[in-house]
Amino acid sequence: MLEARQLPGHALAELANLFVDVIKGGSLTNGKSLELFSTVLTALASSKENLAYGKGELNGEEFKKQLINTLCSSKWDPRCVIHLANMFRDIPLSGEELQFVVEKVLRMFSKLDLQEIPPLVYQLLLLSAKGSKKTVLEGIISFFNQLDKRQKEEQRVPQSVDLEVATMPLDQLRHVEGTVILHIVSVINLDQDLGEELIRHLKAEQQKDPGRGLCPFSVALLLSVAVKHRLQEQIFDFLKTSITRSCKDLQFLRASKFLQDLFPQQHDITAVILEVVKNSAFGWDHVTQGLVDLGFSLMESYEPKKPFGGKAADNSYGLSKMPAQQACRLGASILLETFKVHEPIRSDILEQVLNRILTKAASPVSHFIDLLSNIVVSAPLVLQTSSSKVTETFDNLSFLPIDTVQGLLRAVQPLLKVSMSVRDSLILVLQKAIFSRQLDARKAAVAGFLLLLRNFKVLGSLSSSQSSQAIGATQVQADVHACYNSAANEAFCLEILGSLRRCLSQQADVRLMLYEGFYDVLRRNSQLASSIMETLLSQIKQYYLPQPDLLPPLKLEGCIMAQGDQIFLQEPLAHLLCCIQHCLAWYKSTVRLCQGAEDEEEEEEEGVGFEQNFEEMLESVTRRMIKSELEDFELDKSADFSLSSGVGVKNNIYAIQVMGICEVLIEYNFNIGNFSKNKFEDVLGLFTCYNKLSEILREKAGKNKSALSNKTARSFLSMGFVSTLLTALFRDNAQSHEESLAVLRSSTEFLRYAVSVALQKVQQLEETGQTDGPDGQNPEKMFQNLCKITQVLLWRYTSIPTVVEESGKKKGKSISLLCLEGLLRIFNTVQQLYSARIPQFLQALDITDGDAEETDINVTEKAAFQIRQFQRSLVNQLSSAEDDFNAKETQSLITVLSTLSKLLDPASQQFLQFLTWTVKVCKENALEDISCCKGLLSLLFSVHALYKSPVGLLRELAQDIHACLGDIDQDIEVEGRCHFAVVNAKTAAPTVCLLVLGQVDKVLEEVDWLIKKLTSLGSDTSEDSSQASNQTQALEKGVILQLGTLLTVYHELVQTALPSGSCVDTLLRSLSKTYGILTSLIKHYIQACRSSSNTIPGRLEKLVKLSGSHLTPQCYSFITYVQNIHSESLSFVEEKKKKKKDDDAAAVSTVMAKVLRETKPIPNLIFAIEQYEKFLIHLSKKSKVNLMQYMKLSTSRDFRINASVLDSALQERSLEDAENEPHNDQSSTAEQTDENQEPKKKRQRKK
Repeated sequence: MLEARQLPGHALAELANLFVDVIKGGSLTNGKSLELFSTVLTALASSKENLAYGKGELNGEEFKKQLINTLCSSKWDPRCVIHLANMFRDIPLSGEELQFVVEKVLRMFSKLDLQEIPPLVYQLLLLSAKGSKKTVLEGIISFFNQLDKRQKEEQRVPQSVDLEVATMPLDQLRHVEGTVILHIVSVINLDQDLGEELIRHLKAEQQKDPGRGLCPFSVALLLSVAVKHRLQEQIFDFLKTSITRSCKDLQFLRASKFLQDLFPQQHDITAVILEVVKNSAFGWDHVTQGLVDLGFSLMESYEPKKPFGGKAADNSYGLSKMPAQQACRLGASILLETFKVHEPIRSDILEQVLNRILTKAASPVSHFIDLLSNIVVSAPLVLQTSSSKVTETFDNLSFLPIDTVQGLLRAVQPLLKVSMSVRDSLILVLQKAIFSRQLDARKAAVAGFLLLLRNFKVLGSLSSSQSSQAIGATQVQADVHACYNSAANEAFCLEILGSLRRCLSQQADVRLMLYEGFYDVLRRNSQLASSIMETLLSQIKQYYLPQPDLLPPLKLEGCIMAQGDQIFLQEPLAHLLCCIQHCLAWYKSTVRLCQGAEDEEEEEEEGVGFEQNFEEMLESVTRRMIKSELEDFELDKSADFSLSSGVGVKNNIYAIQVMGICEVLIEYNFNIGNFSKNKFEDVLGLFTCYNKLSEILREKAGKNKSALSNKTARSFLSMGFVSTLLTALFRDNAQSHEESLAVLRSSTEFLRYAVSVALQKVQQLEETGQTDGPDGQNPEKMFQNLCKITQVLLWRYTSIPTVVEESGKKKGKSISLLCLEGLLRIFNTVQQLYSARIPQFLQALDITDGDAEETDINVTEKAAFQIRQFQRSLVNQLSSAEDDFNAKETQSLITVLSTLSKLLDPASQQFLQFLTWTVKVCKENALEDISCCKGLLSLLFSVHALYKSPVGLLRELAQDIHACLGDIDQDIEVEGRCHFAVVNAKTAAPTVCLLVLGQVDKVLEEVDWLIKKLTSLGSDTSEDSSQASNQTQALEKGVILQLGTLLTVYHELVQTALPSGSCVDTLLRSLSKTYGILTSLIKHYIQACRSSSNTIPGRLEKLVKLSGSHLTPQCYSFITYVQNIHSESLSFVEEKKKKKKDDDAAAVSTVMAKVLRETKPIPNLIFAIEQYEKFLIHLSKKSKVNLMQYMKLSTSRDFRINASVLDSALQERSLEDAENEPHNDQSSTAEQTDENQEPKKKRQRKK
C-alpha cells in the first residue's frame, strides 16, 4: 500500500477497476482493503497520464470522477456502506463528487438495519467537513422524520401494516435517534459551521413546510445543540418564533373556512414539542436540559401582563386565546411533563420555579404558581426529597404580596400532608409573621394558619367528603395521625386558633380574612366548631346591644377608627355577621344531625348554649333592624356621603355596613323561615331598609361623579342562596308555598334586586374565577349554581316578554332585560371557565331531556334549541312597533346569539340554518339603530366566514351602500337595487361602510398570508415538488378568485359619494393595501417565470384586466372627488372669513389641518398604483404577455397643473395681498387656491 503511489497510471486504473467490480459484485468482506482503494484513487487523481477508458482516453482526475460516478450508481452491499463512507473521507473530492457520494450514502439508510445507522451517520458527518453539510443534515432529519411518521401510522392502524415490512420496536428507534443526536452534537462541537448550517436549513424548511422543518427529531436535535453551545440564543429565538407563528397560523385557520379548505392539514408545533418530551423518556438525557431551558424561556417571554390580583390572569380560557398566552402555557406543559419523566432534573425544575415566584413578586407569577401546584400534585411524595427548597421559600413569605402567598400555600398544600418537617417549618414562619409590623406579613400568617386548620383534621371530625372544597390535598391519602396522636393534633389546632384570636384586634383587612376563612375551617374540621363559634360569639358581643327596645341593635361607632383627619373601618361587622350566619347554618344542618347518643352531655349543652345565643341574637337584630329608621343610624337623605370629608367617609362606611347586615339577615331569615309568611314579611322589611339606603347612595353617586362613589357595593348574599332565592321567586309552584312567596313576589323592587345580585355574582365569577361567600372557590359548586340560575333566568325571560313588563315599570331596568344580561354573562362565563362542561351545562337547561346519558349529549343540537328561543325573541323585537322597540334588548339578544353560535359545529345542518336565518334577518329588517346594525352585521360576518369566504356577501353590501349614498358623479343615477334592508340612509355611512371595509381587510390579510405561503412553496426544490406544484396551483386559484371579487367590491365603493371623514380615510388606506397585495402577487409570478418556463395563467390576465378596467381609473376619479370635497370645505371657510371681515385664522387652520390629515393617504395610494404598474411591466417582459394593454395610463392627476386656473388664482391672490398682510408661503397658497377653484368649475359643468 505504501508503494501504490509509485505504480504507473495504467496499473492504478486496473486496480481501481478491480475494486469497483468487487464492490459492485458484493464480495467485499471487510473494510481493510478499502484503505488501499482510497490510496489508489488519490494517486489516480494526481496522475498526469492519459488512461484508457472505454474507447477513449481520460486524464487521472477525470478517470477518478468516472469511477466514483460508476461506484455511486451501482448497488452496494449494506455490510460495506460504513466502510465505504469512511473511505471517501480520505479521498480528495470535488463538490460535485462529494454530492454524489453523500446522496448515495443517504439512499442506503433505508437498506440498513436500524442499529447500523448511528455509526454510518457519524462517518457521514465527518465526511461533511469537506462540504455538502446541508444535504447531509437534510437527509438525516428527513430519514428519521419518515420513520417517526411510519411508527405513528402503525400505532394508529396496526391492522393495515404489511406483514412483509417488518418494523422496528419503538424503544429501539428512540435509542437509535438518541445516539444519532449525540453524534451530531459531538461533531457540531468540533465544527461550528455545521451548527449554523443546521439552523439555516431548519429556518428555510420551516418557511416552506413547517411539518417537515420542525419534527420531533429536529426539535430534539436543536435542544441538544442549545445546551452547551454559543448557538443557544439563536436556537431559542428560532423555536419561540416558530411556536408563536404556529399558534397564530392555527388561530387564523380556525376563523376561516376558505383557508381551512386550502390547508386541510394543520401543523401544530406545540404537539411536536410535547412529543419530544415524551420521546426523551428513552434515555435522551442530552435533551432534558434544553427542554427545561426552553420551558422557562417560553414562560418568561410570554408571561401574563395583567397584575396578579385575581384568577383572571391564570384562567385556562384566557391562555387559549392569544398566541403569546398559548406559548406560555406550552412552556408550563413542557416543564411539567419533563418533571414527570426525568427524575434527575426534578430538583432543578422545582428550585427554578420557586426562585421565580420569589424574585418576580412584583410581576405576575400566577403561571409559575399553577406550574408548582401541578408539580406538587403529580408527585408529592417524591418532593419530600426536595423539601429543604420549599422550607427556604417559606422564610420569604412575609415579603411576598398576599395573593402570591395564598397561591403558593395552596400549591404546596399536598406536600404539607406528607412532610411533617415542611409543616413545622411553615408554622414557625407563620408564628413570627403574625407579630410582624407589616400588614401583608400578618395577612400571610392568617392565610397560612387557615390553610393548616382546613387540612389537618382533629380525629373525630366529619369526613371532608361532606364539603366540596376543591383542594389538591384530596390527591394525597396520607394520615397525619400516624405521627401525631389525637390529643397532640387537637392541641396543635387549638394553638393555631389561639394565635388567630389575637388577630381579631388587628386591622379590618386581617379580620376580614378570618371571617371569610372560618366557615371553610369549620366545614373541614368540625371538631373545632365549639372553639370557633365561641370566638365569634365573644367578638359579636362587643358590638351587640342586648336591650330589646334599643335602636339600632348594633354599635356602629365601635366599627370605625379615626387617625388624625382620616376615618378607617376597624371592624367589618357585616362580614362578622355573615360568617356567624353561615357557620350557624352549617352547624345546625350537619353537626347536630350527626351527633349520636354517645356524645358527652357537657359538649351538647355547650353547643346548644352558643347556638341558642346566636339564634336569639339574630332574631333580636332582625326585629330591631326592621323597626329602625335611617335616622337611628345617623343616615338619611340630608347626610353627607362625599368621600372628601371625614363625615362623608364615616357615613359611607355606616351605609355599607347597614346594607350588608340587612342582606345577611335576609339570607338567614329566608333559610330558617321554611316558607313562613311572617318570616318572608321580615325579609321584605329588611329589604326595605336596604333599598332605602341603596337609593340614597345611588342618588348621591349621581351627583358626585367620582369613580369610588359610582362603585356598587358587593352583595353579601352567597351564590348558593341566590340560586335558591331565584328558583323560589320564579319557579316554585308548590301550593303550600304560594301564600308566603306572594309576599316577596308582590315587590317588583325585590324581584329586580334578586336578579341584579345574580348578575353581580356571575360578573364576579367571570372576572375573577370565584365569588364571595361559602363555596365561592369551589368550581363544582359554582357550576351547579350557574346551571340553576340559568334555568330560572331563561324561563323568566322567555315567559314574560319585556314589552309586557315595560307598562308596569317605573324606573331602572326591567327584570326581563336584567335576566337577558345575566344570561349573556353566564353564556360567556361558561365558555371561558367551564368549556369542558358545556355539554352538561346545555343538558341542565333542557328540562325536557333530563335523563339522557352524558355521553349522548349533542352540543350542536342542544345549543341550536337554545338559539331558537332567542331567535324568536329577536324577531319579535324587530317586528314590534317603533315605540315598543328596545335597542338595548335587541343588542343583547344579538350578542347572546353570537355567543351561542360558537357552540355550533360549522359542518352541521343547524349551523347552516342559523347562517340562512341571519342573512334573512339582515335582508328583511331596516334597522336604524347603529349599535344593533353593527352587532347584526358583525354576527353575519363571523358566522359566514366559518361557512365560506364572505367576498360575495361583501360585494352585495357594497352595491347597497353605493345605491344608498349615490354616485360621485351627480349626473349618474345608481340602480336602486337593495339586497340588505339593514343598509339604509342612517346606517350606510359610516357604520356599514366601515364594517365592510373591516371585513375586506380581514380577507386581504388572508390573501397576503397565502401569497407568503406561495412564495415559500415556490422556492421548494425537494422531491415532493410535484405535490407542492399542485398545492401552489390551488393556492394561486384561491388568491386570484378572492382578489377578483374584492376588486368588484372596491369598484362599487370608489364610485360611492362617501361623506368625508373615517369612511374616505379607511377606503383610501384599504386601496393602498390592496395594490400592495396585487404587487406581491405579481412579484410571485415574476419569480415563478425566472425559476421555470411556465406561462402565466389565464385567470391572472383576467385579474389584471379587471384591475385596469374596474379599479384604477375609478381610483383616480375618487381621488379627485375627495379633493373636491375638501376644496369646497376650504372655500366655505374662506367665504365665511371674508363676510366676517375679521381675522379668523384659527378656523382656517383647523380646516386646513383636517384636510391635510384626510388627504394624507392619497400620495401613498398613487405610489402603490404606480408600483403595481411597474411590476406589471416587468412581468410582461418575463412572460412575453402584454399585460399593460389592460392598463390605461391616467391623466386625471394633471388637474393639479391647470395653467389657466392657476393664472387666474394668482391674479386673485395678488389682489388680496394688496389688501391683507402678505402670506408666508405663496407657492403653497397658490396651489391650495388651484385646488379650491378647479372643482367648482367641474361642478358647474355637471349642473
